[in-house]
Amino acid sequence: MLTDSPGGSLRRRSLAGARAAIVARALLAGVPCALLGGCYLLQAGTGEYRLLRARTSIATLLADPKTPPTLRARLEEVRAAREFASRELGLPDNESYRSYADIGRPFVVWNVVAAPQFSLQPKRWCFPVAGCVAYRGYFHEPSARNLALELEARGFDVVVEGVPAYSTLGKFADPVISSMLRYDDDELAATIFHELAHQLIYVRNDSEFNEAFATTVEEVGLTRWLEQQGAAERVERFHTEQQRETALLALLRPARARLAALYESGASFTELRAGKQRILGELAAGIRALERRQGVHYPVYDEWIAAGLNNAQLAAVATYYDCVPGFKRLLTAENGDLPRFYAAARALAAEPRAERHAGLCGAASPTPEAAALSAPELSSTRALR
Repeated sequence: MLTDSPGGSLRRRSLAGARAAIVARALLAGVPCALLGGCYLLQAGTGEYRLLRARTSIATLLADPKTPPTLRARLEEVRAAREFASRELGLPDNESYRSYADIGRPFVVWNVVAAPQFSLQPKRWCFPVAGCVAYRGYFHEPSARNLALELEARGFDVVVEGVPAYSTLGKFADPVISSMLRYDDDELAATIFHELAHQLIYVRNDSEFNEAFATTVEEVGLTRWLEQQGAAERVERFHTEQQRETALLALLRPARARLAALYESGASFTELRAGKQRILGELAAGIRALERRQGVHYPVYDEWIAAGLNNAQLAAVATYYDCVPGFKRLLTAENGDLPRFYAAARALAAEPRAERHAGLCGAASPTPEAAALSAPELSSTRALR
C-alpha cells in the first residue's frame, strides 16, 4: 500500500510500501495468520477490504440529487482532474479515483517510522509475503501509538503520521477517500496525479526512486492542470510554495549530512548525544527563522519541533525528496515531453539500484548498508504529502 500523510509536498509528505494487493492475495489463499507477522497483516487486509466495500461511483453520486452541494463540487473537481491525468499526462486510464468512500475519520491509516538513536537509516519490518518495508501502517490509530511507545522504550527515534490517502498500485480500484478532502482542490488534484504515477512506474525495493518520480509528475501535472484552466494566480501561488519548499529542504539536507558524519565519527555515547541535540536544535532554530523570513508556518514541522526533531522524521523527508532534482533534470533533458520522460525513467528503473541512484540522487544516494537492508523485497514510504 502506498500511503500519503498530511500536508502537500512538505505539506503533504508521503510514506509508501506496495503491500495491500499482496496482503489480500495472501488472505484469500488462506495463509496462516502466524505467517503474516503475528496477525499484523490481517488487520491491513481487513482494513483494505472495508475501504473497498465503502466505495460508491463518483458518477452515481453526481447523478444523485441527495448528494450535498459541497461534496458534489469537490467530486466534480476530482472527476475533471482524473480525466486530465489520463488524457493529458498519459497516466493510467482505469477505475482508480473514479469512486468515493466516506470513512468517517480524519485519516485512513497511521504509519510508524523508526530509526536508531544514532542513525538516519529507518528500521525495516520484514514479512514472508510482503518482504521488508521501512514503516509499519495501521488502520487503527491506538495500535500505531502502542507500537511507537514500544519502540521509544527500546531507544528508537519514532514518528507517527496520519495518512489521508494511499494507492495499491492499480491492483484495486482505489477510491478518493473522504480524508483526502482535507486538501484544497489543487492539492487534491496533485495527490491523484502522484498516486497514478506510482501505477505507471514502480520499482520494487526503491522508495527513493518511486517517490521522487511521483513527486516530479505531480508537480509538472499540477502546473499544466492549472495552466489549462487559465488559473494564473493559482499557478503563481503553487510556484511560490515550491520555492519555499526548496528553501526548507536546503536547511534539512545539510543537517542530515552533519548528523550522518557525527554518527559515523566513532565518538563516545555522551558526545554523540550532545552533538545530535546541538545539530537538531540548530535545525529547529533555522526552520523558525525561515518561517519568519517567509511569513509562513509549516504545521507538520511545528508538531515535530514541539515533540523534538529526530532521526525518523529526517529519514522520512529524505525518501521523498533526495532524488527529485535528478528527475527534474531528466524532464528538462526531454524538453518537458512526458512520454519521453516516462521512457527515460523506465530505462533508469531497469538499471541496478546503485547505478540509477548515482545518476539521479548523487550524494543523496543510500549508503551500502541501506541498500542491503532493502534488497530482499519491498521498500516503502507517500507520508510526506
